[in-house]
Amino acid sequence: MRLSVLDLVPVRSDQSTSDALAATVRLAQTADLLGYTRYWVAEHHNMASVAATSPPVVLAYLAAQTASIRLGSGGVMLPNHAPLAVAEQFALLEAAAPGRIDLGIGRAPGSDPVTSMALRGARAQNDEDIERFPEYLDHVAALMSTGGARVGLSRGMLAQQDYVLKATPAALGEPRLWLLGSSMYSAHLAAAKGLPYVFANHFSGQGTAEALAAYRAEFRPSELLAEPTTFMTINASVADTRDQAMRLLLPNLQMMARLRTGRTLGPLDLVEDAETARLSAQEQLIVDSGLARTVVGDPAEAAEAIRSVAAQFDVDEVMVAPVASAVRGTDARTAPGREQTLELLAKELL
Repeated sequence: MRLSVLDLVPVRSDQSTSDALAATVRLAQTADLLGYTRYWVAEHHNMASVAATSPPVVLAYLAAQTASIRLGSGGVMLPNHAPLAVAEQFALLEAAAPGRIDLGIGRAPGSDPVTSMALRGARAQNDEDIERFPEYLDHVAALMSTGGARVGLSRGMLAQQDYVLKATPAALGEPRLWLLGSSMYSAHLAAAKGLPYVFANHFSGQGTAEALAAYRAEFRPSELLAEPTTFMTINASVADTRDQAMRLLLPNLQMMARLRTGRTLGPLDLVEDAETARLSAQEQLIVDSGLARTVVGDPAEAAEAIRSVAAQFDVDEVMVAPVASAVRGTDARTAPGREQTLELLAKELL
């Protein structure tokens, strides 16, 4: 089995953004040394608990401080960006770290409506970018290719001429393109375009089996991919004992409960603060539901749960989101619970 890592670059209540990035570097280096396959970072905006606002910036920072692990976006939210800008960023990353870059693309905004307006300006008032998502996906792929994209112009001095656009002048390779999603839409689109596909099982937990079944049944081979390719994402907190793992997991479960009930989010709580927090009945239900979808326990217990998930969904790669928080007094530039989760899983599964 292959193991990979998904990182939102969480910001605890005892951390600055600088601290959170330092902890992420240590986590990526740990994953690299342990033999994890890939390390992906997400795109979220205006969230007090998430520092991963710009995947290409974080990935460039990680590429300079890791050796062999694949690095990618999980994912870039394409409606927020011009396709050429995304293609240029990831073509440069591929040039800097050849053969190590994945470009995972999603369709969701990754933000609230006000932040989306700030990101996209007037374009946020209509759905054109979302409606044209399949077309923009093709544009990114063509622009990153070694031949670039040939564009027909119909206005101005270059009218009727073919114009070649390239994301980078002399590409020797291309990032691996993945389509990400949490709905049936993305499953159907990935199958139609012959792209590797990942369903956001770690976040949604609903509809995973249906989405993967549709993707596999409808898949059409392409120049990029001969057969359906996917893996499973899952949240995990692993420690020497189940009780320790549960303590470290509690702040993340409570944060998700606040998110889903519309409460204002702060930074990720420390364990001691989560243990004394008061939750509404609705929030407690969400915590219980999240716990049922999370790998949590001692090393043997957690490894068996991951093997079970891999068998259930017929995948040979599982991407773990290490969601353990920390206790008071932890060095702010470290995330020992997250590192421990990767280390203990590696001993059992790699």
